[in-house]
Amino acid sequence: MEVPLDSQEQEIPEIKYEYLDHTADVQLHAWGETLKEAFEQCGMAMFGYMTELPTVDIKTCYEIKTEPTDDLENLLFRFLDELLFLFSAEPFLICKKLEITKFDTENFYIECRCYGEEFDLSKHPQGTEVKAITYSAMKIYQNIEPNRSEVFVIIDI
Repeated sequence: MEVPLDSQEQEIPEIKYEYLDHTADVQLHAWGETLKEAFEQCGMAMFGYMTELPTVDIKTCYEIKTEPTDDLENLLFRFLDELLFLFSAEPFLICKKLEITKFDTENFYIECRCYGEEFDLSKHPQGTEVKAITYSAMKIYQNIEPNRSEVFVIIDI
């Protein structure tokens, strides 16, 4: 669902992710002060693998929602899968910023605002196509030290 933008939503968060080599795939490693921020950063890492994010402008905002699930791993999988669907289907949205507005770790449910624009090959350099999210070697570390949570996800490329 598309939602209107305001000027505050143009601010871009600090990058807190990296790419780790993995046989035939790539592993996303993202972190944040909270688990919510680590999830947001993981989503940004996925978009950053598909194109150079500095070329993306914030022109629109879409809201996504995950279906409730039964654990954090499934929640992370569903969240990334929803983001991948947003990119793969109309409006082909490439996101420069993600803001999780509801992060329910009791019912395992997320609502997220996705800021970016329609992917355009004439503007956005094509990175690597992400085919799917996997559960393989997925790790979620909540509060591993004060103000730090981390996630690791392998994506099929």
